[in-house]
Amino acid sequence: MLRLEHLTLTQGGFALSADLSVATGSKLALIGPSGAGKSTLLNLIAGFSAPDQGRVLWQDTDLTDLPPGQRPVSILFQDNNHFPHLSIAQNVGLGLRPDLKLSEDEQRQVREALHHVGLSGMEGRKPGTLSGGQQSRAALARVLVQKRPLVLLDEPFAALGPALKVEMLQLVDQVVQETGGTLIMVSHQPEDAKAIASHVSVVADGTVTAPMETDQLFANPPQALRDYLGG
Repeated sequence: MLRLEHLTLTQGGFALSADLSVATGSKLALIGPSGAGKSTLLNLIAGFSAPDQGRVLWQDTDLTDLPPGQRPVSILFQDNNHFPHLSIAQNVGLGLRPDLKLSEDEQRQVREALHHVGLSGMEGRKPGTLSGGQQSRAALARVLVQKRPLVLLDEPFAALGPALKVEMLQLVDQVVQETGGTLIMVSHQPEDAKAIASHVSVVADGTVTAPMETDQLFANPPQALRDYLGG
């Protein structure tokens, strides 16, 4: 279980607080207006930002003071974070070893991950030669090889067309289910949350609500969500 225990962060005029738990194996969508703190919350979980107060715990282990590389977290950003001068296989391999001195077994893991996301035969291609959807698949392959139990999505598919975005969300859903991972995804679209999220938290007015079952939340949305959706 992931626990955000009395977590607070203040930056200038911005403030965010969270006190909630995310069950192991669940898929949580964070929904709310731009600038409300959804990406900030992911950064706190991943270790890219430090809270003013509170703790981040995974399976009762305190992660709060650990650097990002030592946390059981993989994160997909909006730009996919590919190095353009490296091949797709090398970009995926960075998830295993930053120096890319991969053993034969690690190279096999890279090939298997690329096969899993439908990119077999493209190992030697550079990111710039791939379509947006293929680049997203390669980024997901890097998450696969890391085998970390917490997967964070900071709208990595926002630039894709609607049909391709649905396809990528379904692939993420499949990967997380197969690995038993716990997913937390930022979303501006209720349809994305409804597609794969078991639970939703609303991020608005400086707070993060406790996760609610997705169907229940949208059937009876709280005022903050109604304000965001315009209902």
